[in-house]
Amino acid sequence: MKVEVRPLSPPERFLKRALDIVVSAAGLILLSPLLALIASLVKLTGPGPIFYRWRVVGEGGRPFTGYKFRSMRPDADALKSTLLARNEMTGPVFKMKEDPRVTALGRCLRRFSLDELPQLWSVLKGDMSLVGPRPPLQSEYQRFAPWQKAKVLVRPGITCLWQVNGRSDVRDFDEWVRMDLEYARRRSFLLDLKIMAMTIPAVVRARGAR
Repeated sequence: MKVEVRPLSPPERFLKRALDIVVSAAGLILLSPLLALIASLVKLTGPGPIFYRWRVVGEGGRPFTGYKFRSMRPDADALKSTLLARNEMTGPVFKMKEDPRVTALGRCLRRFSLDELPQLWSVLKGDMSLVGPRPPLQSEYQRFAPWQKAKVLVRPGITCLWQVNGRSDVRDFDEWVRMDLEYARRRSFLLDLKIMAMTIPAVVRARGAR
């Protein structure tokens, strides 16, 4: 499959990064009471760390560690192998709507994508952008087909076409990757603004992972 990545012009690169910095910094400051509340709830409702260390692959194949609020049992990674037969996503990615590893609080956080708020720190650092393909786990990326690895040719993001097109309903990993590559082919500052605007109602309607 031929993969086309639209290069951003210097003004677009500047505007995209400026938007990332302004929104992520403002979000971390304005949402700090909510972040503190969620952190406290995660700590009080069960054993384990507050944050889940998310070891993923970024732009150009560069690995980095991001963070989410922990929404699963502390032994979730160890239990994953026992659930592989119940995977609802084709390909190398594991998705399970009624995952027994998810805590009661985690289900609420995931429903409204609140578990992903710590990723604003990754955006501020420059590991991620507000808009871009979702970064794959390092363990999953190793199993990608060559054409699927093209999704990391652009900087990963918190939201993307997959997110606003009902991510919980997408069960074909190839379809997911095709949406990421469509973004790479069409990307622009205006498209980013459009996807961000579409993300708000998607989150309000609770179309996050379940």
